[in-house]
Amino acid sequence: MAEPTQQREAVLAALEHLLAWPEMARSPQLARFLEYIVLQTLSGDGQAIKAYSIAVDVLGRSVEFDPQSDPIVRVQARRLRALIDDYYRGPGRAEPLRITLPVGRYVPEFQVAEPPAGAIAVQAPGDVPGQRAGVAGGVRLSWFAVMVLGLAIAVMALALITFGPGAPQPAPGSAGMPRPSVTVVEFQNLLRSDDGTPEVAGLAIELVTDLDQFEEIDVRYGGAGDLGMEDGADGTRDYVLTGIVRRDRAEVQYSAILTESSTGAVVWNGTIAVPAAAASQQGVLDDVSRRLSLILGSPRGPLHKAARAYLATAPELGADANLYLCRMLFHLYHDTGTAAAAARASQCLTDLPESEQGSAVALAIGASLLVEQSIDPTGALMSRAEQLAAAGAALDRAIALSPISSFIWEQRAGLQQELGRFDKARTDYSSSIQLNPANADALASYARVLAFGGNVAAAETMARDAVQHTPDPPDWYFGVPALLELRSGSPDLAVEDAVRYAQADHELGPILAILAGQRSGDVAIINRYLAQVLDVASFRAGGVMPRLRQRIQDGVLLEQIRGALTAAGVPQRALDGAF
Repeated sequence: MAEPTQQREAVLAALEHLLAWPEMARSPQLARFLEYIVLQTLSGDGQAIKAYSIAVDVLGRSVEFDPQSDPIVRVQARRLRALIDDYYRGPGRAEPLRITLPVGRYVPEFQVAEPPAGAIAVQAPGDVPGQRAGVAGGVRLSWFAVMVLGLAIAVMALALITFGPGAPQPAPGSAGMPRPSVTVVEFQNLLRSDDGTPEVAGLAIELVTDLDQFEEIDVRYGGAGDLGMEDGADGTRDYVLTGIVRRDRAEVQYSAILTESSTGAVVWNGTIAVPAAAASQQGVLDDVSRRLSLILGSPRGPLHKAARAYLATAPELGADANLYLCRMLFHLYHDTGTAAAAARASQCLTDLPESEQGSAVALAIGASLLVEQSIDPTGALMSRAEQLAAAGAALDRAIALSPISSFIWEQRAGLQQELGRFDKARTDYSSSIQLNPANADALASYARVLAFGGNVAAAETMARDAVQHTPDPPDWYFGVPALLELRSGSPDLAVEDAVRYAQADHELGPILAILAGQRSGDVAIINRYLAQVLDVASFRAGGVMPRLRQRIQDGVLLEQIRGALTAAGVPQRALDGAF
């Protein structure tokens, strides 16, 4: 039998094993992705595998697909890469040939796991002969190549022992408190044989994949029993996430438990209840994992409780500043919106080591502080136009450094809003959510853009997810819920939400409170917030309605606001001009 035929059959056998793995079969889109890139490579068309072709041929995107504005291919490639790695760490660890997807590429590579003397190696078509053996026109390894490959495998084994999932992970910051580390263990299945066939297996892998989208968390897969109940040698604060799945009457309950490794103390637990019929449907684990990730990935969630407590008692970080703590300070600023919190986050960036000051996250935080608070850590004096231009340049660099960061796309969307580019803001928020569907801040921000743009219906699910499924939602999450309550005829609830929103948004919040107060007949609310509206500096400088038109694109809502303010006694001159 010809050698290339043997190589092709070996790759096809490896592909068949991967596609038959239940975890891969449970993700048909990823299975099609894998099959497409492998078969294209075997046919000699590896160089034609691009983000565009994958999006159109595999993911069902239209021919107008733009890989620069839509990161879906990068997102799915990352998920596929993680799934493949899990397979070869688990059920596929004895496979003689492995299919791998290198980071930053869509062309797979085929590697012999433990080649005996004289074994064949495989390579993707188009590789230079002599550099890496391959599928098309593969060559027999010489004794020297076998020796080199054997040495490489030994080095990889040592690396896995030293740096692998079970090894202590280095802290990503220079000093201070490092980002939290969590080991996710498979949930225990307590379902009886007569409970039907709810989805259970693979929930831990889903959670690892989803939580890994949060750059401020170090996530590890612990398999079925590796509880990882020790801190890393570097002092990393470790947690273990496990749980149970059980039937309770007409529901299947997925109960998660977060335990602190060093003490064994339970720091959080929660349950996602799913109707029994829905629990047997494909995709249920995706939904359960996303809902758990909305809690665990939140900067206000249990994994970051220790950091928030630390920051509350350490007003000056100085040499203890690291990227994780700067990011937590930035979230604290977003929760409160105060200039003092913004200044503290900016000072943290200044205190970072030089090696971290140019990182993608640091650039994005600095850009957002410049856009929202006109804070430039360098102290440079710039006009507003220069500030926005500098922020845009910094965000462009950040995206170039980390193009699949949901956080960075979220920050650029905020800049687009400030520039009045609402279509681009919606595109960037969409990219952020595609990259991390459990990014609650991006969900709440995107919902706000949609709702004030006139598309309240499209905003509803995102706004509800952010408010109802995340811990301690900040006041700025409640603008869209206030609009939704007004729309559904629940003015009393609208008043509650608007009052909360007014704490964060001193322009739109009081106006929504007046609108809700009129609908509910609450004169005290109208009087309270009317004074606040007339004291807003931006309204006094140019008029209430001109400023609102810069933020609201919904003509119907603008007319409702004009009518409400007129009825409340705001003079016409104040509505349309400076006062």
